[in-house]
Amino acid sequence: MNVFPTLTTRRLRLRELLPTDAPALFAIHGDGANMRWFGADPMTDLTQAHALIDTFAQWRKQPNPGTRWALEQDGQLIGSCGLFKWNRGWNSCALSCELAAQARGQGLMSEALQAMLTWGFAHMQLHRVEAMVHPHNAASQALLERLGFKAEGTLREAGFWNGQRHDLVVLGLLAREWLDT
Repeated sequence: MNVFPTLTTRRLRLRELLPTDAPALFAIHGDGANMRWFGADPMTDLTQAHALIDTFAQWRKQPNPGTRWALEQDGQLIGSCGLFKWNRGWNSCALSCELAAQARGQGLMSEALQAMLTWGFAHMQLHRVEAMVHPHNAASQALLERLGFKAEGTLREAGFWNGQRHDLVVLGLLAREWLDT
């Protein structure tokens, strides 16, 4: 994974996050209402956005690497999505994503995740992708289920953000299920 895999869809370009994306990323991650289910406290400073971009860049160099794509529509960053915690021995990884509030309800994340998952199953030779979602995040659960993910159970108090412990629903997608869609 030396060259960053840029992907394109009908309306989006999935590309590497760049330092110039920090203000837009901060606007997304700094919005407490927008990020209430994300699994991290809202950002309070632009330097946190720069640090997050650096973290995502480092993912590709870790023993269990990951890839985080910027979601660009008409030249504007509207969110990101990624595959991380890649266990090569098990051919599995986790999925994470977020979208700016103004970009929701248009099918953009579905479009992005379809491209990302197709790439992941083909190029990472994945057998399984899993996602952890807050039980009250009905929109994300519905999106993942439309993509073929199956709810597998609840991890009790597995998350901690905004000073509180949160249960997380685990959803999984197997390669054979993706190929059947």
